[in-house]
Amino acid sequence: MWGNTRPIWTLLLGVTILALGHGLHGSLIGIRSAAENFDTATTGFIMSGYSLGLILSAYLTPRIVTDVGHIRVFAAFASIVSTAVLLIPLWIDPLFWFAMRFVAGVCTSGLYIVAESWLNDVSNNKNRGKILSIYMTLTFGAMGCGQLLLNISDESGFARFIAVSALVSLALVPISLMRSEPPNIETTKGVSVIDIYRASPLAAVAVFANGLGQSAFFSMGAVFGISAGLSLPYISLMMALPPLAVILSQYPLGALSDRFDRRAMLTALSFVAAGLCLAAIPAAALTHLALIGMIAAFGAIALPIYSLVLAYANDHLSRDQMLGASSKLILLYGIGAILGPVLVGAFMSQFGSIGFLIYLMAVYGATGVFALFRTLRRPMVPKEAGPVVQVSPVTTAVTAKALADDVSKSAAQPLDGSAAPAVAR
Repeated sequence: MWGNTRPIWTLLLGVTILALGHGLHGSLIGIRSAAENFDTATTGFIMSGYSLGLILSAYLTPRIVTDVGHIRVFAAFASIVSTAVLLIPLWIDPLFWFAMRFVAGVCTSGLYIVAESWLNDVSNNKNRGKILSIYMTLTFGAMGCGQLLLNISDESGFARFIAVSALVSLALVPISLMRSEPPNIETTKGVSVIDIYRASPLAAVAVFANGLGQSAFFSMGAVFGISAGLSLPYISLMMALPPLAVILSQYPLGALSDRFDRRAMLTALSFVAAGLCLAAIPAAALTHLALIGMIAAFGAIALPIYSLVLAYANDHLSRDQMLGASSKLILLYGIGAILGPVLVGAFMSQFGSIGFLIYLMAVYGATGVFALFRTLRRPMVPKEAGPVVQVSPVTTAVTAKALADDVSKSAAQPLDGSAAPAVAR
């Protein structure tokens, strides 16, 4: 059924190496910002540059790929990211760091777009669901392991940045040596943000809220760890465990959401995530391990919410709207992701280190309240049976297109059950 698997595993190897560097990069900037005595509001501003780049990349990269091809785009973007990362420690200036984060956001997101589109091209409607699940498991796992690279000895202040640059460059090797025809990126029916909100207010609000929460967590989590008095090994562990925990929680939660009302799942998970943030406040005063355990549990519950929101959004969209809607969902997430680091930085400036937990509690608590409100206002929409594919904000519109194609094909002919519904963006 898998046919020629060499292109698949070569792509997965490249993406795994890329995710290692990506995982290290985000926390590294936060730690270095604290070492340079930037206040939390300034650090939040710096970190928001990545999310701004993500929005631009979602629109820019497919056009460039169409013009010059996958290998050239991947090579160019990897080279730019490697250069931007190496330039950061040369000039200690918040505006310059923001600019480099913006460049890294454009190009790193572009690298994922190229890899995912290629991955979809070498898979088919019988194995794409399984392949994308493996893809996201490896991505989450590598991003978590990348946090552990914070423990690299770095007396000069350059070693960790060099490690990020090296990993991004190494990711280029397996992908640049691949032989595969580029996928076709076709246009579909356009969808506006207003259309999405009218179809599903909860999907629009929850995607935006996930941008607020996830970007704040990954961008400022290391800064919170420093403020809470954690040593570097503990900080790396605290930031590594949440994405690793998603590997265990994502599929069971997705399967439950296929059996029950997704809004009930979103309500419950949001309230549990908020409750774990509340519980983490006294845990921070007990032991570092208690705090890290709470943060790991928070990651296992909060991070899978995004894929459930996307699944819920697609419950209310026609097949020809899925790709058009995916770019707008990226826009909503990206706007939230830009604001998240800035807002959590302001909370931490006002309340100290616990401002990080207060902010996350407020975001996920408000999401739960709105999800409960929508559950009471609108009857449940019947869903097609099928597993929820593991997705995260690195998943792109290209993946949505491939999954939308799968759904269209499944309407015409039965599959063996391995293909997944279109839930990724």
